[in-house]
Amino acid sequence: MEPTPGPAPRAVLFDAYGTLFDVYSVGVVAERVFPGAGERLGILWRDKQIEYTRLTSMSGQTRSFRDCTLAGLRYAARRFDLALDAAAERELMGAYERLAPFAENHAVLVELRRRGIRAGILSNGDPDMLEAVVRHAGFAELLDPVLSVEGSGRFKTDPATYALGTRALGLGADQVLFVSSNCWDAIGATWFGYTTLWINRFGLPLDELGARPTRIGTRLTDVLDFFASERPSP
Repeated sequence: MEPTPGPAPRAVLFDAYGTLFDVYSVGVVAERVFPGAGERLGILWRDKQIEYTRLTSMSGQTRSFRDCTLAGLRYAARRFDLALDAAAERELMGAYERLAPFAENHAVLVELRRRGIRAGILSNGDPDMLEAVVRHAGFAELLDPVLSVEGSGRFKTDPATYALGTRALGLGADQVLFVSSNCWDAIGATWFGYTTLWINRFGLPLDELGARPTRIGTRLTDVLDFFASERPSP
């Protein structure tokens, strides 16, 4: 963890998928539906989901995140010759609303609240998808605001999506810590001007884009290093 120049941020925004919630936990459900294929289905599903958000943003073709997620699932099933009937489709899409949170995340959110730090979400996810997964994890009382890019006509890393955070919080980008486990997202937020933390859970190399996040960590607990341990004085 490198030292951070300048003053400490005043709030934190988390990416949802992959950062607070394990997108690959759908593999457990997928394995039950398609024995022997759950893990590879989950991986390709996620890759196509993100690819479709980028394609639709770049082409000006407005789609919801749910649409991109469903399209990714259907593609992955076809790619592996899996019989995705309506019941299996409903079960797997429902799993996206019950994604498992990473083990340390609840304690980190509780500690941020104890320190008086406002913590929220800025995500590609549709509002109803985010509401469901946040509630399922028991995080609803710990996250405010929960911001969706829906309505912007764009997905991350379009600057318009990151601007939703500064507008909602009433803070400058450099006053907000943006946290993502997706390197491309952390770099996009860095380009926008946020103070950033990439949670590199899997020891991946930095994307070769000539930019790097403010810091690189390995667990959500690294967020706490940006903030004083005591509640700020009024």
